[in-house]
This record gives sequence, C-alpha cells and structure tokens, in this order.
Amino acid sequence: MYPVSRSSCRLGLRELADEDVDALLAIYGSAAATEHMAFEPRTRGQVEQIVAGFVASATQTPRTQYGLAVVQQDSGELIGFGRLATDPHQPRGATMGFALRPDTWGSGLGLETVRLILGLGFEELDLHRIWGARSPLNTASARTLAAAGMVEEGTIREHIIKAGRWRDSVVHAILDREWKDRSAR
Repeated sequence: MYPVSRSSCRLGLRELADEDVDALLAIYGSAAATEHMAFEPRTRGQVEQIVAGFVASATQTPRTQYGLAVVQQDSGELIGFGRLATDPHQPRGATMGFALRPDTWGSGLGLETVRLILGLGFEELDLHRIWGARSPLNTASARTLAAAGMVEEGTIREHIIKAGRWRDSVVHAILDREWKDRSAR
C-alpha cells in the first residue's frame, strides 16, 4: 500500500520524505525522546540513512515496512514517527512502534498515534496481530498502549543492550477481533 495517508482529529500519518530529516532528528537525536528506546540518540547522518531506507522501502513489493511521519493536522508539522513492520515469523502479524517529540508529551497525542497505526494495520493491511515492546521503566507508554486496547503479554528478558547494559522489554499486543470490538463501541 502506497502512499499511506490516515488522519484523526489532531493528527495525520503520511509517508516519510527526504525533507523530514531535521524534524525527525528532533526526536531521534533527543536524549529525552530516546531514553526508553532501544538505541542512543542518533546523529544527523544516521537519521538521513533511516529516512532514506524508509523512503526506499515504501515502494517495494511486497511492502514489509511502513515508516510514517506523524504530523499535526492544522499545521502539517512533523511531531512524531510511527513504524509498522510485518513479521516474517507470524502470518498476518506485525510489530509497531512510535515516538513523539518531547514537547508534545502528555497531551494524548501518543494514544492518537497508536490508534492511527493500529487502524492502518487492521483496517487497511488486514493484519491479525500487532505487537510492540517497551522499556519496563516507560510507564507512560504502558498507559498509552493499554488505553489503545493492547494487552501486556509478558517480558522478554535481557532483550536490548542500551548504554552497554542488558535491558528487558515488555510486550503488548492486540488482535484484529479486539480492535474491531473496541472500534464498534
């Protein structure tokens, strides 16, 4: 599916473009924004490579990765990033993730972002299961994923190396029927 374009009250999802590097660097280069992510803050060069990779993968057939800009509806400003990637080990399954600029935190935009990503996966890509992992210390993400209907399934022990130390990841997932039930309410 190309191009992706979904929207909610305040946000939109669109394909990443080469000109998004600086806006994405405000997230991926931020120590605060990457505190609970699986990596240290990225350099501009690294973000250029990430964006170029997602731009190139957007038109591949079959498409297995969706790297999407999260933009404000009123201004079009990029304030976040969403990712959905099909899982080759799970029929009709995918992993998801998201990140927002720290100055937007606490306003419900994370939940709106997750709902847009899940809607893309279930309503347009006909997925059966979508899962994501978070740092055990990221309680804000735990609340957001739960509010979106994702169920905490368990912990992957010593899953990530961050700052030279092993870190666990907590897995959350939602099934297509659970998404449909929540959407019908």
